[in-house]
Amino acid sequence: MDLGLPLHSVEQVRAIDREAIEAHGVSAFELMGRAAAAALAQLRQRWPGARRVLVACGNGNNGGDGFVLARLAQEAGLHAQVLQAEAGEGTTPEARRARAEWLAETGALSVFHGDLPDADVIVDALLGVGLHSAPRGPVASMIRAINHHPAPVLALDVPSGIDADVGRAPGQAVRADATLCFIAAKRGLYTGDACDATGELTVAGLGVPTAVVAAHAPVARLVSADALAAVLPRRARTAHKGHFGHVLVVGGEHGMGGAASLAAQAAARCGAGLVSVATRERHVAALLAARPELMVHAVDDPGGLDALLDRATVVAVGPGLGCGAWGRALLQRALAAGKPAVLDADALNLLAEAPHALPAGSVLTPHPGEAARLLGTDVATVQGDRFASVESLADRFGAAVVLKGPGTLVAAPDAVPAVIRGGNPGMATGGMGDVLTGVVAALRAQGFPAFDAAWAGALLHAAAGDAAAGTRERGLLAGDLLDAIRRLANPEPA
Repeated sequence: MDLGLPLHSVEQVRAIDREAIEAHGVSAFELMGRAAAAALAQLRQRWPGARRVLVACGNGNNGGDGFVLARLAQEAGLHAQVLQAEAGEGTTPEARRARAEWLAETGALSVFHGDLPDADVIVDALLGVGLHSAPRGPVASMIRAINHHPAPVLALDVPSGIDADVGRAPGQAVRADATLCFIAAKRGLYTGDACDATGELTVAGLGVPTAVVAAHAPVARLVSADALAAVLPRRARTAHKGHFGHVLVVGGEHGMGGAASLAAQAAARCGAGLVSVATRERHVAALLAARPELMVHAVDDPGGLDALLDRATVVAVGPGLGCGAWGRALLQRALAAGKPAVLDADALNLLAEAPHALPAGSVLTPHPGEAARLLGTDVATVQGDRFASVESLADRFGAAVVLKGPGTLVAAPDAVPAVIRGGNPGMATGGMGDVLTGVVAALRAQGFPAFDAAWAGALLHAAAGDAAAGTRERGLLAGDLLDAIRRLANPEPA
């Protein structure tokens, strides 16, 4: 099912650009003009009262876009000022022409020397998509100055300092209020550091024929909450609980019963037909009091897990599991049962210590620290290329993988990765991962293939977090998502 916005790599977008020029008679300078015109239109729509526009230009084609935008703004009656990061005539013919036309019309051009003038809007046209290392010298200084300036910022194509392929900021990066991406959506702008840099992100196709773009298969897809209606249809009126699977949550070591409780409640609210919990005896009464619909079993002896595994459709292992002998024994038994598993938290830490083949159709839900342990690397490496990391995990374990964090990524062998559009910083609190585990396990139990359960579960979880937070992110609790999960798991038909 091809849901969501197609995302492309930088190299793909460059190839699309070349094909539009070579095969469809669109000149490079004409595309630059279209980009500038689209950016000016967005600037005027978003900030209709703006009169003073400061355009920060580099020497490449991104700077050329900025020069053309400045000229168009001046012709439209705005006061446009261009400030180059470094002196130079441009590194491409198009950039040189754009600069020359600006100078011929205005004769005004300044080079940045540490201060930015007053402006109503700043346009970031410094670096574009070619960045792979930290900005240096005057460019880095100018980025810092832009970020300290009170005016809002419109970034052209990509906020300067962001690697548009992977979403990483290797050094200073512009924090834009809005970004207008040209020709096609670049995958890196929706994950990692880019989530703090792009602001409101839109795409301008610049009139490039859709067939040219469609000829390049997307390297990822951005899925938003509106996709839920397509994958969560209304249930048949003749349905019964046996149609919707049996989730067994395994976890809740001493002192961590709440994690297992949250996962189980989330599975129930997401529509699993039956939900059982295998946990320490001391947690049984509390879990039943919190949610009497759950079937809670004391499993202090790991051998007691076998009968529960026989009845389960899907096993959710890890919430509050601990890394002691009890947790290790339960994980081994759960994996040996061969039932599809959703692994999180300590189950992932134990798997990293002692890699084990996973049952077919399993899902892993690591945060970057857990992903680093599973890959035998560090968090900086995982976050440095989140796409490579999640795909490496999927290939290594033959499973669907949800790499949590800003711009959550979901991958599986032979699947186009999904990028989750949703979630908020209020979800950075204990128990949120346990809720996600329950949601994914519930969808898996209801018959979703592993990859679909992973991305739809991550999307539902993110959307529930946004709904529960509203405008008050600070203080959000994992349990606050449960009612929203139930509501969003029953989307209104379009």
